[in-house]
Amino acid sequence: MTRPVIGVLGASGAVGRAAVRELRALGHTGLRLGGRTASTLCAVADEDPAGHHETVWADAEAPDGLRSFTEGCDIVLNCVGPTYRLRATVALAALGAGAHCVDVAGDDPAAEDLLKGGDPVRDGRAVVLSAGALPGLSSLLPRWLAGRGLDRATALTAYCGGLEPCSPTVAHDLMLSLSSGGADGAAYGEALAAVRGGRRVSRALRTDEDTEHPAFPGRVAVQPYLSGESERLATVLGLDRLDWYNVHPGPAVRDLLNLLPGRLAAGDDPDRLARRLILAADLDLAGRKPFYVMDFALSGTAAGAHATVGVTLRASSSYRLTAAVGALAADAVLRGQIQPGVHFACDVLEPDTVVGHLRSHGVADLGLTGAATDAEQMEEGVL
Repeated sequence: MTRPVIGVLGASGAVGRAAVRELRALGHTGLRLGGRTASTLCAVADEDPAGHHETVWADAEAPDGLRSFTEGCDIVLNCVGPTYRLRATVALAALGAGAHCVDVAGDDPAAEDLLKGGDPVRDGRAVVLSAGALPGLSSLLPRWLAGRGLDRATALTAYCGGLEPCSPTVAHDLMLSLSSGGADGAAYGEALAAVRGGRRVSRALRTDEDTEHPAFPGRVAVQPYLSGESERLATVLGLDRLDWYNVHPGPAVRDLLNLLPGRLAAGDDPDRLARRLILAADLDLAGRKPFYVMDFALSGTAAGAHATVGVTLRASSSYRLTAAVGALAADAVLRGQIQPGVHFACDVLEPDTVVGHLRSHGVADLGLTGAATDAEQMEEGVL
């Protein structure tokens, strides 16, 4: 049987390099590694000398380079950005080459471009978007939690954030998300908004610049933020209330984020602001160990009584979390577990499979609280 050609675009970046390792852990070898720096790609390939990986120069913003990379691939795992500038560029190139595509980001703008620009179903191809940590795992984990002992879920409170290096892609996407990233040309989300009565309500919550949360060390800033993904999650789970907080443990990054809208409106150079974000993240991280946390509390009913279940995920890197979800999505497509068409990862990946992989491969630690704890300990052993 011919081995499928898996192209990892951006294989030398923070997410791409981790994705290569995750694909190897899932048994995939002979990968096609794409990027703009040959020496770095060779270093990634040499991490597994028996893998016989192919390295190919590729630039997502250079049509010829992108075309030469996607030709011959069975599936392309896209780990490059900025997401909201590229939109569906990589996915459309993969489809044009007859390949499936998994994008660790993409989000609503890419989905809109794809649904206008072609018909993956007709061609028997699948495109899986938002196959990362946030968005992606940020919706998969609450769906998994909903099956841990609740008969019905009614309210979710989420706290997500961490202290880690900021890649150039993340820095630029943070700025672009202020004016894009959502559906129909809207921003990625709305600060201070929440779900009440099953619908978005503006200015429902308040920012706290100096507080504590048991899942995070030290003092943190928390900002309410409602994204399109979170709104879809509330609909899927039938929630009456959803409060989502982005957590900022580092003051330097938080201070700069507060300034970004004004600086961009004043015409500051985005590249310069991106460099400032990267330096701010390094400053916050100095002398501290990187970490990333997702904390969810889901309320509802169990056996007719009010009940709450919770899960706290702790990882050393959100980049590795993103890589793991992207690799699992690519693996699921190759196994024929995802139908042709355009999908968000949270709608087509099996939450139990994702959580099992995170645990068994040491990607993250998960701790449960509430109604699900006893049953889960019986099934999984000590958490």
